[in-house]
Order: sequence, then structure tokens, then C-alpha cells
Amino acid sequence: MLMKRESFVVDFCKGKIAEFKFCMPGSVNKLSQQTLQDCHAALKELAQRDDIDGLIFSSDKDHFIVGADIFEFLPTFDRPEAELIEWIKAATDVFDALEDLPFPTLSAVNGLALGGGCEWVLATDYRIASDSAKIGLPEVKLGIMPGFGGTVRLPRLIGADNAMTWITTGKENRAADALKVGAVDAVVAQDKLMDAALRTMEQAAAGKLDWRAKRQVKLDPLKMNRVEQGMSFAMAEGMVMAKTKGHYPAPVMAVKTIKTAANMGRDEAMAVENASFAKLAKTAEAAAQTGIFLADQYIKGVAKKQAKQSQTDIKQAAVLGAGIMGGGIAYQSAYKGTPIVMKDISQGALDLGMGEAAKLLGKKVERGHMKLDKMVGTLAQIKPTLNDRDLEGSDIIVEAVVENPQIKKTVLAGLEKQLPQGTILTSNTSTIRIDELAEGLERPEHFCGMHFFNPVPKMPLVEIIRGAKTSDETVAAVVDYALKLGKSPIVVNDCPGFFVNRVLFPYFAGFSQLVVEGADFTQVDKVMENVFGWPMGPAYLLDVVGIDTANHCTGVMADGFPTRMARQEKDPVAHLANANRYGQKNQKGFYQYAPDRKGRLKKSKDADAVALLSEICDAPTQFDKQTIIERCMVPMINEVLLCLQEGIVASPQEADMALIYGIGFPPFRGGAFRYLDQLGLAEFVKIADKYAHLGEIYQVSEQTREWAAAGKVFYKVEGQ
Repeated sequence: MLMKRESFVVDFCKGKIAEFKFCMPGSVNKLSQQTLQDCHAALKELAQRDDIDGLIFSSDKDHFIVGADIFEFLPTFDRPEAELIEWIKAATDVFDALEDLPFPTLSAVNGLALGGGCEWVLATDYRIASDSAKIGLPEVKLGIMPGFGGTVRLPRLIGADNAMTWITTGKENRAADALKVGAVDAVVAQDKLMDAALRTMEQAAAGKLDWRAKRQVKLDPLKMNRVEQGMSFAMAEGMVMAKTKGHYPAPVMAVKTIKTAANMGRDEAMAVENASFAKLAKTAEAAAQTGIFLADQYIKGVAKKQAKQSQTDIKQAAVLGAGIMGGGIAYQSAYKGTPIVMKDISQGALDLGMGEAAKLLGKKVERGHMKLDKMVGTLAQIKPTLNDRDLEGSDIIVEAVVENPQIKKTVLAGLEKQLPQGTILTSNTSTIRIDELAEGLERPEHFCGMHFFNPVPKMPLVEIIRGAKTSDETVAAVVDYALKLGKSPIVVNDCPGFFVNRVLFPYFAGFSQLVVEGADFTQVDKVMENVFGWPMGPAYLLDVVGIDTANHCTGVMADGFPTRMARQEKDPVAHLANANRYGQKNQKGFYQYAPDRKGRLKKSKDADAVALLSEICDAPTQFDKQTIIERCMVPMINEVLLCLQEGIVASPQEADMALIYGIGFPPFRGGAFRYLDQLGLAEFVKIADKYAHLGEIYQVSEQTREWAAAGKVFYKVEGQ
């Protein structure tokens, strides 16, 4: 054995070809600061040996290296910028030492090679991947950019345009796609990976492959003339700004870094990357986005702990109520491996549900992400039925019928009578109290809410709603099922609207009041999208949710909170609903809609909607951007605070992730509580008090005032 450390073992594997095998403690390989130091010392020692003809890097785990250990690295971001540059330079020296070894090197990539793992791979001369491998640089999702040479090496390997796409999107790239652009040299079956690596190394060592030329490409400036550079970087900057609307500095900085370093050799270019990385690490956006990562890890940890407490083995599921939502739930369950019965009273609805599942699976086949036989097998895991008796073998049933409390209560009570005693019942209600739905049940301890968000396959959040009589075992089993579906479950306590919709409807109410006072709803949408950062402004979101659905839910919330969320006398949503303008579902709401060339609904301003709203609204009035943001956001954030204070949601982390995953709260702001930390709770109270005369949704609680006076923050400074 040449050497052995806690994180790796180095030994000869054939002749003078050595293998450097990563074997870090834990279930995956992650780069810690200690690992980097050990690697640097080992690389220096290996460089001095004269008995090595080539070096293969491999992993003893299912994945190569999944990235840097963010939990360990994050406190480093608190250092002054100058110290950060020194720190990141010391780290990149390790990768440079790897690239400068006096013999050929190769990465045998299995599973994931992400972030620092991808950058390690880029520093070797050759890269061979298993056919199931994925590589990528996801740092922009943390508000930072590659810092171990990714912006230097990747453009020189696959071209600036491809590299900027990889880096600014942060996507994981399948091995076949990486091969197409030259990020890897070959793709082989997993069981052939080491054989292929050895053959390549033997050819390089024998001089049959010019490994020095392969390496030199990464050491030299980009091979682009000035005209090509001008066009490429101008286009990339424009596309990134259009997509991010200036809210996310990381992808913009990455493009500028590649542009600045284009005509430099490696060492100069690396210094540019070091400085850019340090600057980004100090931004509020980096704090927010790394905070999201930590909060996501937190909620996953909570969910896994809850799921482990379950004694129920869910082998068969059922969804009651087909259509788009039922079809989405059925697809997700079957796709993730739990067979499911889809029951409805209408054959047409079953056909719609199966059609939805087939469409979703068909897209995977079209994109090459699934083979046709697997699609057929997955569809076979969904059993559409009109017969109640087919539900009897199910361990869990998700009721997803019409959002009407009486219908739901009748359906649930009838189900309970015909099913075995241990069957878990859940309701996919979005606003109706679980305790109300449980009133007619004989075994309410086996019942809870399971609120999916539409479209089910894309939305990661599932709200698990605990009723007053719901047992811990039921909650644990439903959390376990949600995890099996690949979702992020968050357990909340019961109230009208639960957490997400309870805080969403005050936001809609603040918007509606603005419109009644003469605000142009299109201007409000632009401000909330382009300035605050929502993916959709409130008018657009209401159209997507459905004006009729929102109007119905407004009534539910008004009944649940009769003073704070009472219906407004003049209500734009009700006015549009009464005029049969239901939003996207009938292509007219606040906006009008028409399919574009790809069949997607495209919105445009509708004079009829403006004229209709003028019947109940004041004369057109201009509101400045800050006022629009405050009038919309104060009610939502006020309700978020109340939910934490009342124990509806257990922690700031769960609240923030529910908002980000459930309704698209701007990730660069990190969630409502991180936004409050950046704004300052005392400042929020001051802003809210300006609008207290507008109604209870703007009036903060005494607990909030006490917290503000005490200088309360919801997250530690280092983002944990």
C-alpha cells in the first residue's frame, strides 16, 4: 500500500498504474477541509515518486464525490473578503497540484460527481464515467459559484457556451450528455468502469495517448477570438439577466469571471475565480440560498426521524378522485414504486387521470429518461376502478374529491365503514379543517390531512396536517409515504388553510385592497415579480389557481377567521368569479389567455377585465414600488409570524421551506423568516404600523412587538 488516510487509500492496481480510492467516513464522499489538506500532502508526495506511470481516482461508494461539506465550509464565509481569498486560493492549490502531477491522471466516475467532486474530475487528464453517472456544478443554487477551478477548466474543456450553461443553471448532467460536449472522454457500463480506466491509463503511460496535450488545453487561454468572445459573453449575460431579473448575482458573476479570464493562463484565471468566489460568499443572496440548503437538510432530518417511528408498512396506496390531481398523485406513487388504486365514480374522470399519468411518463420516454417497457410497467402499477371493493387492500387512501366539506365528510365516513380497521385515511383538502372532516369518523386517530400542491410531480411540498385526534403513528406513516413519493413533507397543526394557504390568502387580500383603491393589477404583478422576485404576481397566480377556486377558499378562510380575513365588501376575485371569469381554466380571469405555438397558455391584458373591475374600484391611482411590496407582503409575513406563535408550524426552517416549495417564495430572499432577519423585526413592525388602519391583517401581535423589542432573530448569523 502506497498510503492510507481516513479519506482515501492509494495503492498500485496493475503494474505501475496506481489507484487513489476515496473512502471518506459516512455514506457519501464529501470534501472536507481536512480531506483537502490530506489530499494536497499526498499529491505532493506522489509527485516525487518515480515508480508511478499513471494514477486513477475512484470511489468505494455509490457516488464519486457529491461536493464539498457545506456544513463545514459555511462558517468560513463569515471571514473578511481578503481572508476568504487566501482560503479559497489554498483550496484551489490542491486542484492545481492534481493537475500538475508528472504522470497522466484519470477519474473513474460512478454515481454523482457534483460541485467540488466535478471540479476534481475536471482537474484530471481523462474522465471516464459509468452510464448512470451525473456530473455538474450546482453552486449557483447556493448563491455562490464554482470555487475550485470550475470556471477555469470547464470552458476550456467543453467551450465557453456549454460551460456557461452548465454553471449558470447548476443542473446535473447525465453521462451521455456530458460525453456529447466533451466533459467526459468515454461512458461505459458500471461493471466495466475500472477495466476501461486501466486500459486508458496503460495507453497514456505507453505514449499511445497524448495526455500532455489534453492537459495543456486547460492551462492555456480559451481558444476563442475576440469577435467570438464578444458575441458569446454578450449573449450569455443577456440571457442570465433575463432569467434572473438581477436577483441572483451568482450566475452573473460566473459569466463575468469566465469573460475576464478568457485570455489568461490557468494561474491568472484562477486568481480571478478566487476573487469572484470570495465576493459572492459575502452577499445576502448567498446567505439566503445556503440557508435554504441548511433548512432543507433540517426538514429532511425531521421527516426521516418521524418516518422511522412508523410501524405501518405501506405496500398499496389508493387515491379517491381521479382527474388531473388524482392522476398526478397516482403517477407519483407508481413512478416511485408504490402500487396505487385510482377510484372514481366517473369513467371519464378515470380516463383523464390515466391520461395525465401516461402523459407524464411519455415525456420521460421522449427525453430519453425512461425506456418504453418501464413506462408500460409503471402504468400497470396504477389500477383505475369504479368499484369501491378495489380499495379494500390499500394501506393508505388519499381522498381527493371536490373541495366541499359535506361531500368530503360523507365520502370519508363511507370509506371508513368498508375498510379494514388499520387503514389510514387522508384528505387532500387545501383549506378545510381536518377536525371538521373528522367529525363523522369512528376512528379519527387514523385520519389526517395530506395536502399536495399542483402540479403534483413538480411541486416538492406535501403538507401533513395533524388533527386534534390524529395519532402519532398515523402522522409517522403518512410522512413515510410522502418520503417514498420523493416529496418534502412538513407536518403542521390544524387550522383553516393549514399553513401555506393560511398565509397566502392575506397576501391575496392585501393585493385585492390595492386593486380596489385603484392600483393597476398588471403594475402590481410586475413589481411583485421583477422587484420582489415572485415567479408570478398575485393577479397571475390567482388566474393559475383558478378565480372560482380562490373565491371559494376566501369564503372558507373568512369563516375560519371572521374578523381578520372577512370578505371585503368590494372583492375583485368575487367580482370576476361572478362574471364567470375563472382564470386559465376558461382562458379569462384578470388576464386573457391563448395557446402559444407549443400549446402553453400565454397571458395578455384584457380590456374586458379592466372594465369589469372598474365597476367596483376607485379611479386609477399610481402606487410606488415599495408601497406595493409592503401592502402585499406585510399581511403574509404577519400571518407567518402568527402561525409560528400559535404552533401551527413548528420552526422557522419548516415555515420557510413550505413557502419556497409550496408557493415559490423567492429563494434569493431565503424564506419569510430569513427575509425578516435581513429586514429586522423592529423595522417590519414599523412598516406594518403604517398600514394598521387598513385592517387586522396588517396589525401585528403583542408577541411580535415583544420579539422586535428584544431584537429577536430567527437564524444564527452563520445561517444555521
